Amino acid sequence: MARDTTDFRPIEEKSELVAHLAEGCKPKEKWRIGTEHEKFPFYVDGHAPVPYGGDKGIRALLEGMQKTLGWDPIVDAGHTIGLVEPTGQGAISLEPGGQFELSGAPVETIHQTCREGNAHLAQLRQIAEPLGIRFLGLGGSPKWTLAETPRMPKSRYDIMTAYMPKVGSHGLDMMYRTCTIQVNLDFSSEEDMRRKMQVSLKLQPLSTALFANSPFTEGKPNGLQSWRGEIWRDTDNQRAGMLDMCFSRDFGFADYVEWALDVPMYFLIREGRYFDVTHVTFRQFMDGALKNEIPDGLPTMGDWANHLSTLFPDVRLKRFLEMRGADGGPWRRICALPAFWVGLLYDEAALDAAEELTADWTYQECLEQRDAVPAQGLATPFRNHTLREIGREVLSISRTGLTNRARKNREGYDETGFLAPLDEVIARGTTSAEEMVRAYHTRWGGSIEPAFLEYAY
Repeated sequence: MARDTTDFRPIEEKSELVAHLAEGCKPKEKWRIGTEHEKFPFYVDGHAPVPYGGDKGIRALLEGMQKTLGWDPIVDAGHTIGLVEPTGQGAISLEPGGQFELSGAPVETIHQTCREGNAHLAQLRQIAEPLGIRFLGLGGSPKWTLAETPRMPKSRYDIMTAYMPKVGSHGLDMMYRTCTIQVNLDFSSEEDMRRKMQVSLKLQPLSTALFANSPFTEGKPNGLQSWRGEIWRDTDNQRAGMLDMCFSRDFGFADYVEWALDVPMYFLIREGRYFDVTHVTFRQFMDGALKNEIPDGLPTMGDWANHLSTLFPDVRLKRFLEMRGADGGPWRRICALPAFWVGLLYDEAALDAAEELTADWTYQECLEQRDAVPAQGLATPFRNHTLREIGREVLSISRTGLTNRARKNREGYDETGFLAPLDEVIARGTTSAEEMVRAYHTRWGGSIEPAFLEYAY
């Protein structure tokens, strides 16, 4: 999220929180695709991380992009920490360690997603190359220690940095040393949301395996295919993970609200100032816990929207669904991730097939997949199969969904071609992470430095 929300409407009762989510329901003709992708900036000379300040730092990148795009700057305590398209059609933001993120505009086709991503990377290169900066498409920082990683001057990140070590062992690694590709998708009704939430939660471990791309930490193989996936296993289990309540037959907006109400808050914004409120849940806030502690300490709809943005389940529900399981990766995967999920969820026949495939998968089985995937990837066992075998069937369903959508570009090609990187993973039977580790032990000569050439934007 590039900019925290300000909506001063007071919250009178809990039903308004449920209604806020329900307002996301849209007819199918208005469904859109919003893709987000993060990447690590680094200096070409020496492969060092890029700090915020200085003539060749992150701030200079943002200022250059602002001049190029004409987007509005987002300022926090005097620091430019992002850009937003004036009509809300896209934004650029910074993750805590300087990871540079594009939150794409809501578009209708994967063709548009890919054009948007390519244009963004071309614009970014135009600004970054004179500064000696390039960008790394991996899911985890492969070289720099946490101490070597820069910190961005963003108020909510200061609060999170102090809080994370209290609630998990990997929260700071998540913040400062991971990157992802995500896609945000719409739903038409509460029932449609439920179906999509359940299918996508069950298939999120497969997504992690297909996109596994973080096998190095601090210059060496870490023994994992998705270090990022392992990090999420113990970041903040009150607000992250695979939510068992979502597996219920009658799961709905109200159930998610009840869960969210009991998750500790991060911050409140009042008159441009961020207040640390990690000691209360949103339910306690609703009950008046902060009314004498913080100026205007009564809840607003903006507070609720911001709180929802600080919850990190594998699939996040706001007024759309966010697919959160994939590692960051090379540019082709920026298009592959939304294609995978759009094919499964935006065509009724494909959604029916995916639902049938996963209908009897239990929460415990999916949790076991989630726990095993960071190390085992596509070899993760499931019943009498592996995730590679499951992945082949799921990709076939996704391809059918994209074929049925029949959204073609000017050359007459539909969206199925964007699945090619995932087809290659299934055909090889090895993930990108495994291929990198093999290269490390052979042609890279025991060094991770070649990754900065082969996986750079």
